[in-house]
Amino acid sequence: MARFVFSMESILQIKLKLEDQAKAEYAVQMAQLQREQEKLEALQKHKEEVQAQLRRQISAVLDLLRIRQLEDGVENIKYNISLQKMVVFNQQKQVTKAREKLNEAMKERKTYEKLKENAFEDFKKELNAEEQKEINELVSFRFGREAGREG
Repeated sequence: MARFVFSMESILQIKLKLEDQAKAEYAVQMAQLQREQEKLEALQKHKEEVQAQLRRQISAVLDLLRIRQLEDGVENIKYNISLQKMVVFNQQKQVTKAREKLNEAMKERKTYEKLKENAFEDFKKELNAEEQKEINELVSFRFGREAGREG
């Protein structure tokens, strides 16, 4: 029996590898985004703690130097939060790019898998046609021999 060979099998394998690489890159970018978001959350929590200290200090005995330090600390943390928000935003863009790359790799792989499927269907049709032709020739040969014996 004939064996099916997809002429673009090597390209399909490359597309599968590219898709795997895109998946890995997407996972790396997602992990980085998670880390950056955790940093942002930690900064926001720290800001809340310093603001609470500031409120306690204001309501306690007035220590202007300590109040000023806490106010400066809050402003510094606000600045760091805004920087971290930019980092998170940029990382989200990296995740989006990685996701688009993954989607493109998946589309290409699916295209080649569909081509392979179609080629296999054509192969099966050709094989079936050859088998049918052989059966017809065999029947014709037999019929011809039997007709020759009768006549």
